[in-house]
Amino acid sequence: MIPSPSSHHDESNTEGDLSFPSFKHKQGPRQGYNIPSSTDSVPENPSSPAGSVPRNQPSLVNQENEETKLENILNKAAMVTRTVIITTVNAAWTAPNSIFDLFLEGFRSGNQTQALLNHLVVGAMDQKAYSRCLELHPHCIALTTEGVDFSGKADFMSEDYLKIVWRKLEFQRTILEMGYSFIFTDADILWFRDPFQRFYSDADFQIACDHFGFNSTDLNNSPNSGFIYVRSNNMTIQFYNFWCKSREAYPSNHDQDALNMIKFDPFISKIGLKIRFLDTAYFGGICEPSKDLNVVCTMHANCCTSLETKAHDLQMMIDDWKKYTTNPGNRTEPHPWTSGRYCSK
Repeated sequence: MIPSPSSHHDESNTEGDLSFPSFKHKQGPRQGYNIPSSTDSVPENPSSPAGSVPRNQPSLVNQENEETKLENILNKAAMVTRTVIITTVNAAWTAPNSIFDLFLEGFRSGNQTQALLNHLVVGAMDQKAYSRCLELHPHCIALTTEGVDFSGKADFMSEDYLKIVWRKLEFQRTILEMGYSFIFTDADILWFRDPFQRFYSDADFQIACDHFGFNSTDLNNSPNSGFIYVRSNNMTIQFYNFWCKSREAYPSNHDQDALNMIKFDPFISKIGLKIRFLDTAYFGGICEPSKDLNVVCTMHANCCTSLETKAHDLQMMIDDWKKYTTNPGNRTEPHPWTSGRYCSK
């Protein structure tokens, strides 16, 4: 396990510019990178600009301007270890009294988690989400995709849903290529404790699970791409290129299903990527809840497709946590969650 990084940057300069700093993206994966097989050679230097997969940007000037804006935001939000926390939201998730409000409340209610908000970068998928983000949080970046409106509710596995989840993965890859490590967290995850205490010191890529099989190195675990801790290095950049490219092989699948298909590929071991799966005892969710508030770090409203039921159950979790923290009861016995969640019905 590793300690929480010390993280004191000057927070006096915050992103309140209403000019909608936009990190644009053209629809579809980048061209020029083939999914390597076990017989392919490993790229020599994928982290260098010359070795990176070319982006389909309108112009080099626009690309540099957009990346400069993103770099400025990341620099202000980063811990001294060049680590940031990132999430993505659209208008539906940022509506007042909805998911994003509960997400932020979780940080403020958690045990020593409020300070982590200083390191949170929010990727807004549309103008309305960006404006709402600026009302609530200092570090906001606009993520746009040409010809796509991400503002509405996207039904699970719909065409718009698939575009959103793959856009999130492209965003993560960009951050790695810029030399920043990150925790990606879906906004329907509540942070109750600092998760750095539960991460593995020897892993490049650590991911939460829908279902955990009691061995953190077992590839048969069921990963959930809503919570990932990734160190920026050559191996993780190569892996993200491989993962993003897999969209072409599995166009009807979301990023998590694609990950389940590629995680056994010999390319993973060939590049030396160390993967760890996070125990649901600490990183739980509706699919497989943590069973003890004494140790839980995060809880995810996964296995739940409706925004209304997600919001209901997230509020129940916050209420449970507040009761737990204000009650000086027995901390040696497991402290379970309240039953009756909508998502589990």
